[in-house]
Amino acid sequence: MAPPRSKKRRPTFRRLLKTSGLKLENKMKNRQMKQENVAKKQRKEQKKMRAAVKDAVIKTPRPLETYRKRPEEEQDEEFLESLPTDMMEEDDVQQMTAMARHASFITRDLSSCGPVHGAKKRSSEVVRGYEKVPRKMRRTEEKEVIHLLPIKDQRGVVPQSMERVVVKQPEEEEEEEEVAADELEFENEPEDSSALTAEQREQLRVHKINERKLCIARLGSAVVSDPYSNIKRVKELRGMLMESDPSVAVTVRKLVMVSLMEIFKDVAPTYRIRPLTTEEKASKVKKDTQQLRDFEEGLVSQYKFYLEDLEQTIKDWKQTKKKRSQAVGFQSYLGLAQVAVRCLCELLLALPHFNFHNNIVVVLVPLMNDSVKQVSGMCCDAFRKLFQQDKEGGASLATVRVISGLVKSLGFNVRPELLSTLLSLRIKEVQMKKDIEDTAPKKKFMNHKEKKKSLSRMQRKWKKAEEKLEKELLEAEASESKEKKIKLHTETLNIVFLIYFRILKKAQKSVLLPAVLEGLANFAHLINLEFFDDLLNVLQNLVQSGGLTSRESLHCIQTVFTILSGQGEVMNIDPLTFYSQLYRMLLRLHAGVPNDDIIIVLRCLDAMLTRRRKHVSLQRAMAFVKRLSVLSLHVLPNASVGVLAASRATVHAFPKCDFLLDNEVQGSGFYLPELDEPEHCNAQNTALWELHTLQRHYHPVVRRMAVHLSHGAPSDGSASLGVELSRRSPVELFNLYSVKDMTFNPPVAPPGSKKKDRFVFGATLLDAELQRRAERVLADTEETELDFTTAHTH
Repeated sequence: MAPPRSKKRRPTFRRLLKTSGLKLENKMKNRQMKQENVAKKQRKEQKKMRAAVKDAVIKTPRPLETYRKRPEEEQDEEFLESLPTDMMEEDDVQQMTAMARHASFITRDLSSCGPVHGAKKRSSEVVRGYEKVPRKMRRTEEKEVIHLLPIKDQRGVVPQSMERVVVKQPEEEEEEEEVAADELEFENEPEDSSALTAEQREQLRVHKINERKLCIARLGSAVVSDPYSNIKRVKELRGMLMESDPSVAVTVRKLVMVSLMEIFKDVAPTYRIRPLTTEEKASKVKKDTQQLRDFEEGLVSQYKFYLEDLEQTIKDWKQTKKKRSQAVGFQSYLGLAQVAVRCLCELLLALPHFNFHNNIVVVLVPLMNDSVKQVSGMCCDAFRKLFQQDKEGGASLATVRVISGLVKSLGFNVRPELLSTLLSLRIKEVQMKKDIEDTAPKKKFMNHKEKKKSLSRMQRKWKKAEEKLEKELLEAEASESKEKKIKLHTETLNIVFLIYFRILKKAQKSVLLPAVLEGLANFAHLINLEFFDDLLNVLQNLVQSGGLTSRESLHCIQTVFTILSGQGEVMNIDPLTFYSQLYRMLLRLHAGVPNDDIIIVLRCLDAMLTRRRKHVSLQRAMAFVKRLSVLSLHVLPNASVGVLAASRATVHAFPKCDFLLDNEVQGSGFYLPELDEPEHCNAQNTALWELHTLQRHYHPVVRRMAVHLSHGAPSDGSASLGVELSRRSPVELFNLYSVKDMTFNPPVAPPGSKKKDRFVFGATLLDAELQRRAERVLADTEETELDFTTAHTH
């Protein structure tokens, strides 16, 4: 049986001829190229051999050059030797011998290679300096190859190209010459300055610093003016961080750090730069796109190296590492580290969206716990500003994670200021879980079944295109999604509460407890309902232990009632212990303690009496009103305004408190002001006589509030308050009339006055205008006059 015929088509004779001709041409070209490459290699090897032989010949020692004497010189020597020496005296012979031994310029043989004078170093240094000067060689013209469209002929496709001479701009040449001149000046500076006086050394130092400043300014302006083309200049500027001259090293490094910080703040884009993939690197792009890619790659790399330099500076300060160059002394490490920390703080706030932001956070968070107050203060202030300006929540979440890890790793042995920064978190804007559905977009897109039931084919097509366009518009919006914010804030809040609960569980006696209680009071309205029982028990034990200060106890009370006024309303709890604790603490406040405690008291009263009016008895409310009126006598004027405003709110919440404005007894028993239980002190059997005293207060707002309360706090009429006072909360009124740096020097009634008028006002005169008003009011009073000359005006 015959083999099957091949289906492959046999080439024709003409095609074979054409193919063989092309192969021959290719073989000839390859052979020529190989021969040229071999010749090039041989030439290179011969060149290297010649250079090696030349170096070996130069390095081999040679004897001094000897010159052949002329025949006339030989005859003169023979003639001199033939002269009789006995005709000369011995003194003359000795003198001639000494002269021969000490040869001068006249007697020296010019052909000798030895130096005449050993002090001819200046000329050699001059020659060496000239050798260092860069020579302007004749530059070959740079040519750029431009690829043209190929043509096709009988041989096939023939590529075409054209060469074009690249004309270099004169500005670039001038800059290169300036850089070379600066480098030459730095090299030619005198190294040995021990022979100079102190004034000359200072002048030389100032001169060097000015030169470095000019160099920094030139490089910085070049980068900022055209960052896409001059991003490589950042590397030259960063190289100045390794300044080796001890006289200017510290100053120059500080200047370079701050300059690079400002450059990166100006040049960095408003987006995060991601690394390119291998496919993107291999693909061909436009010239502008390639320039942008080169700029981004250079910027990220230089920014990374700059951050590493700053971190290394801080590490050297911490480890007191001794460098080999000895350019920076141990005493200067702290100054360099402070500048480095300041630069990192500025970059943390200015570039929260850029690369390596989390790395900056990791470096700066441990420094918040540093023993140097300047360093820790700078870091704490930077993170407070970061929390306040962070609208998205990503930077805050990263920072809180690092803080949690630091507190846990150090065993709660950290500074309270570190936890106080968490109070600046913008988590008050977070909505609860029950409101997450309300934050979702109201417009919902139809699914396929709904479209098929209610819409025709053409309508479905138009609906699909419309939904696609709306999705693209939503993605193009600059505002972040509310759902994303809620997730970030919820995770951040969980980590914050984890820090607080760990400290409450394991370190109740640490110095961090005040910061923890203040933080719980600030974020109590966001605590999960599952933790209420345990948290209330812990806070109650802390209050009853008696080991807390007044402010810590107030924070505990504020936390409890903030919880009970929010989600805790569903819990049937009567926190009588906390009411008694606050009632007991009111008498501890006076004009000599900080006014910050008054703000906490006002917030607690609002949560305890006004918001929980349904759970408070009338006896308890009247007891608090009576004690608040007593408190208003011995606090500063702004605190008196706030306390009277809290009494007014309580009177509006409990109208039957007007019993306190009547002198008649409303029940059995006597009022017990020293008793700390508000339910059993018989407050209904007393009267608010303090309001009559406060009506003669020197502060006009205090007088107005006292008159208003003495008339039963009416909403209209002559005794009513104006809009500017009635619509403000007690805390707002306290802040409105607060005066900082007030000294406590109260006016006292003179000895000649009546006994009932011998009382002390717990405040000072605010200014001369208030003093005149007080004197005018007291002049109208017939019962007594108070001497206000002992009060200091401010």
